[in-house]
Amino acid sequence: MSIIAWLILGLIAGFIASKIVNHTGSGILLDIVLGIVGAIVGGYIFAFFGATPVTGFNVWSLVVAVVGAVVVLFLYHALFGRRATTV
Repeated sequence: MSIIAWLILGLIAGFIASKIVNHTGSGILLDIVLGIVGAIVGGYIFAFFGATPVTGFNVWSLVVAVVGAVVVLFLYHALFGRRATTV
């Protein structure tokens, strides 16, 4: 996949995972980074269990990337906690 496709897939996956885990986006840059890392992590997880990892810019790869990004977000929040917000 080209770098542009990785960025777009990472942005979409990171945004969806942020909505699933903490119901708010984490900012465009963090969403992209978490999505790309999530795609890599998701690829390893799916390959470990015998499923197809990221194969290109398609729906299956998005599912793999979102699952990986959710795992990465859970680990991120477990290690660094949630940021305090003021109302």
